[in-house]
Amino acid sequence: MTSKKRRQRGSRTHSGGSHKNRRGAGHRGGRGRAGRSKHEFHNYEPKGKHGFKRPQGIREDVAEIDVQKLDEDAILYAAEGQAEELDDGGYRLDARDIVEDGHEVDVVKVLGSGQVRNQLEVTADAFSAAAQEKLEEAGGDAVLSERGKQRAEEQAADAEDDEDEQNED
Repeated sequence: MTSKKRRQRGSRTHSGGSHKNRRGAGHRGGRGRAGRSKHEFHNYEPKGKHGFKRPQGIREDVAEIDVQKLDEDAILYAAEGQAEELDDGGYRLDARDIVEDGHEVDVVKVLGSGQVRNQLEVTADAFSAAAQEKLEEAGGDAVLSERGKQRAEEQAADAEDDEDEQNED
């Protein structure tokens, strides 16, 4: 006998409240999905399609890493051979080698969360403004990879095309 069944031995209503409440379906507000648009609301919309999916050609798979992680683990990366130690005490890192699945993603972006104490020369496809600023403040450098340069050129060309279209209107 299950513990719930054992617990309810000798009980008249088995957690049903008054004996009148067990009659019909009125106490529970109807049967099944009755009242979905009237008295039974949910926090989600159960039916239909919502939103949109970006076309496959436009989507980019982006891997991100924070400058703080690069800074904290620079010594470990150098010991593992993923980073190169510079003469002036800094480190040269390629973010693609450090990020998990970095060589399979379209873009590796360095974000600016945290502090940078070491002098880092980081190569990546994209940098946030904060990341670039923090790296340069610490005496390091943010270097765009070949992919990053191509991507920046494409984005600049797209922005120029959009601007031309707006001027024509």
